[in-house]
Amino acid sequence: MNQHGYAVAIVGASGEVGRSMIETLERYPIPVSSLRLLASKRSAGKTLLFKKEPIVIEELSEDSFEGIDLAFFSAGGSVSLKYAPIAVSKGAVVIDNTSAFRMDPTIPLVVPEVNAHVLSKNTPLIANPNCSTIQLVVALKPLIEAYGIESVNVSTYQAISGAGAKALYEYEQELSDESYEPQILPTRSDKIYYQIAHNVIPQIDVFLSSGYTKEEIKMINETQKILDDYELKVNATCVRVPVRYGHSVSVTVKLKKPVNDREEIIEVFKQSPDVILRDNILHQEYPMPSYLAHQDEVFVGRVRKDLFEENVVHFWVVADNILKGAALNSVQIAYYMHRHGLLGD
Repeated sequence: MNQHGYAVAIVGASGEVGRSMIETLERYPIPVSSLRLLASKRSAGKTLLFKKEPIVIEELSEDSFEGIDLAFFSAGGSVSLKYAPIAVSKGAVVIDNTSAFRMDPTIPLVVPEVNAHVLSKNTPLIANPNCSTIQLVVALKPLIEAYGIESVNVSTYQAISGAGAKALYEYEQELSDESYEPQILPTRSDKIYYQIAHNVIPQIDVFLSSGYTKEEIKMINETQKILDDYELKVNATCVRVPVRYGHSVSVTVKLKKPVNDREEIIEVFKQSPDVILRDNILHQEYPMPSYLAHQDEVFVGRVRKDLFEENVVHFWVVADNILKGAALNSVQIAYYMHRHGLLGD
C-alpha cells in the first residue's frame, strides 16, 4: 500500500460477481490507488467503470500481478489454482471466491461476522465460502453464542444467478419460448438438462456415491470448518428455484439448551447486529428474495420453536447470493484486514 491506497486486481472482472466486486469496492471505505481488471482473452479490451472512470479489461497472465497489493479471484477454480499462488508469490493478498482452496486446512475460510479472528499477516490467501454457507453461518452465530448447537438441517432454495449469467439467459429464453431446449441446468457435467422456468430442480452440482451432491457436501464441510466444530452434525438438501437473485434457506437447529418459547428466539435474533429480523406474522412479514435482492444484509424470519422438542428451532434465511454470498463477503474480508493492519507492509 502506498500513501494513496492499495493496488487492487480483480480476476474474472467481466463476470457477474466480478462486476459486483467493482461496485462494492466503490462504496466500501477501502483506499484503492489503482484497479486492474483481469479476465480471459475473450473479454480483454472491453471497458468497465470504477468511480466513473473507464478501465480496460486486460487478459490474465502470469505477469498480471506485478505491484498488486490485493487480488480478488472469481473466475473459476482452475484459474484460481493456477494464478492465485502466482499472485501471492508477487506479494499480493488473495481473496478467492471459488471452491479451489476452501477445504485446504492451511487456508482460512472466512465469514467476517463469524470467524474473522483467523485472519492475520500470515494469511496471504483466504477462501470465500459457498454462497448458501455464508448466510447460514451468519444466522447460526447468535444461536451458537446463546445456546450452543448440536445439529443443523437445511434445505436451500437457490437462485438461478448462482449458476452464472448463461443460466439466467437460458431462464429468460425458456420464459419466452416454450420450444427452447435447456442446455445448462442442473449441471453441464452430463448430457441431461431440465428447464428451470416454472420448475424446481433438486440438484445443484454433480451427485456423489452417497446420494448427496457436491453442493450439499460443500455446505456441510464448510459450515464445520468456519465454525471450527467438526463434530457438528450438518445435513443439506440444495435446490435450484426459478428466482433470479437471492438464496433462501430453511433451517432446523438442535440447540444444546432448551428454549422456552418463540419469543425467546426472536429476541436472540433481534439483539444480533449481524442479521435483520423480519418476522411479523400478524402482517405476513418475512424475508423474500424478490424484495431483498441487491441488499447487503442477511435476513431472518419465520422463527418457530419446535412443537415436539424443547431444544429445536426452525427459521428462514434470505440473502443476495451475488452480494453477501460472493462479492460483498470478499470485500468485507479485505475491509477487516485493512482496518486491522493486515494488508500491505
